[in-house]
Amino acid sequence: MRLLLGFVLTLAAFLLIDLLWLGVVAQPLYADILGDLLAKEPNWTAAFVFYILYVAGIFYFAILPAVAKKSIKHALINGGLFGFFNYMTYDLTNLAVIENWPGKLTFIDLPWGIVLTGSTALCGYYIMNLKFIKR
Repeated sequence: MRLLLGFVLTLAAFLLIDLLWLGVVAQPLYADILGDLLAKEPNWTAAFVFYILYVAGIFYFAILPAVAKKSIKHALINGGLFGFFNYMTYDLTNLAVIENWPGKLTFIDLPWGIVLTGSTALCGYYIMNLKFIKR
């Protein structure tokens, strides 16, 4: 139950951070760069599956090892690296296989992936160390 509650709260933190970015900060930027490639409406099923699996990866590769080591630094570094490798894979794959993929998007996505994932790992670390969850 402890892990499930920690996961759900970490997922909520991830969603809050990412939806603030996608819905407020970067929305006009993405619309300008992607133009007609951007869907009119998101595929919410695909988004839901992505969010669950991505946060599960952050949880497994960054948060749980950091909690075991009692290391905030470990959470930030592993979270940031997880974000780097995942977002770089996404952007380089798109660059390789999608005609006219805007390469400058990589220079926006990559730092965002590092910040998003590192900050989520940090949130998850603190969540897993809350007294009502630690029990």
